[in-house]
Amino acid sequence: ETNTLPFHPYENQPGDILRVEKEHQVLKEQLKEAEEKFEQLQSRSSEEIGALEELLRKSVEETEVSQNELDWFHQDSETQGKKWQQEKKENRDNLKTLRSTAKKHTDTNERYLKTIDDKEKQYNVYLNTFLDTSNKFANEKVKLEELIKKSQDDCQECVKRAVKAEISVFQNWKEAEVWKLNGSIAKAEANLKMLKALSSSASAAPSLKSQIDSWETFISSAKKQLEKVEAEYEEKMELVKSGAQVSLTKVEITDIPSP
Repeated sequence: ETNTLPFHPYENQPGDILRVEKEHQVLKEQLKEAEEKFEQLQSRSSEEIGALEELLRKSVEETEVSQNELDWFHQDSETQGKKWQQEKKENRDNLKTLRSTAKKHTDTNERYLKTIDDKEKQYNVYLNTFLDTSNKFANEKVKLEELIKKSQDDCQECVKRAVKAEISVFQNWKEAEVWKLNGSIAKAEANLKMLKALSSSASAAPSLKSQIDSWETFISSAKKQLEKVEAEYEEKMELVKSGAQVSLTKVEITDIPSP
């Protein structure tokens, strides 16, 4: 990971150290370019001096050169000499300026190098402190992760136990309601059987028919109620198994009046 924040107190804003290094590099390149220019000027001056000396030697050797041409040669040589002297003076001034600038840049560079060295030492101190602190936090993190995992395992175990408990409650309620309805249906079927036996007599049949119909209706309604109770309790238990939040309440049962 990269820290892009300013490195206080050595940077007022991000990149101050890099910016100083870049300025130093630019100054080094400018110094190099000035030295190359000076060498080029010095080489050109040497070549010009050599050409002038050669011209002077040839002029002396040529005895038939006219006085006007000789005067012109001297005048031209004098002009070239003054020009060269002027260039030489300018080159010396430029060289002096460049040396002064180079010295300033060298002093600045040394000062920056010393500052960078001091900051690097302080950075190492801060880094070591950070690493120690980071290791402590890492150890604490491992301990916390272990505690969290244990808590999660305990929570899952509690959830499983709660699911089993809810399913057990619904199962007990279901069995109690089923037992109650089955008991009512059994009694009703016994009564219906007795009434049908009594209605075999022709004289009693008309008066018992309405009672037989009532008991048959009661038994049919009770069986539907039984199916409804079983289905709703099964649905609640399936929801609990799937992890859904289910209200721990009994299934509403419509009271069927007995004939």
